Amino acid sequence: MQLSNIPQIKHTNSGQFFLLAGPCAIEGEDMALRIAEEVVAITDELQIPYVFKGSFKKANRSRLDSFTGIGDEKALKILRKVSETFKIPTITDIHTEQDATMAAGYVDVLQIPAFLARQTDLVVAAAETGKTVNVKKGQFMSPESMKHAVTKVTETGNDNVWITDRGTMFGYHDMIVDFRGVPTMQQYAPVVLDVTHSLQQPNQSSGVTGGRPALIGTMARAGIAAGVDGLFMETHFDPSNAKSDGANMLDLGLLKKLLSDLVAIRQVVNRL
Repeated sequence: MQLSNIPQIKHTNSGQFFLLAGPCAIEGEDMALRIAEEVVAITDELQIPYVFKGSFKKANRSRLDSFTGIGDEKALKILRKVSETFKIPTITDIHTEQDATMAAGYVDVLQIPAFLARQTDLVVAAAETGKTVNVKKGQFMSPESMKHAVTKVTETGNDNVWITDRGTMFGYHDMIVDFRGVPTMQQYAPVVLDVTHSLQQPNQSSGVTGGRPALIGTMARAGIAAGVDGLFMETHFDPSNAKSDGANMLDLGLLKKLLSDLVAIRQVVNRL
């Protein structure tokens, strides 16, 4: 798999999985730089190709009073500062065709949220920017159906596309990851496993999404053993006070041990 089209990405010849990681939402400049600095230090030590993740706005919220962002341009400028400060690429999710054009001026990878994976105009608009497009598999979609999402990108002339699995909805409050889908989707594009959103418990009566962060390590280890190309995870130095998705984020203090374990598993997988 080629990552060379991603500006400033490092360690591409290490044989390791690549990592998309950062806070759920950009809450401010200091928090973004603090998280990025720590993740960069860890991934450089372990030689993991790294892309900093942060949403410049959150459009998919359970309640009207949920945190949605600090302002689009303000958050996008913070993502640009993270990239310039640490010489790393960045990724953010978009929700409209206008978002695609705007965000492409600040970040290196555009992400299509899972609920919007079938929105043709949005996917095409992202592809037409020339940026790498990360399409999250809808919780309601089969692995096989993601072929069509990928084709929407490639038929614009953009071959830089990934698929991210974040589970399939079973019942009202749980997602299940079916690892049989990994080799299926790898026929179409590199596959990323979103280990934190896969452990969400949405649609709670409180209107606040729950999660099972104690299982992040289990999910991540299973993904690497199954041969995924990359991992996606949200992390924060204070998940309980994060403004979005704190219930299923990884505490930043646990990241180095987890990634060290995953690097060791990947080395075994590579040998096999």
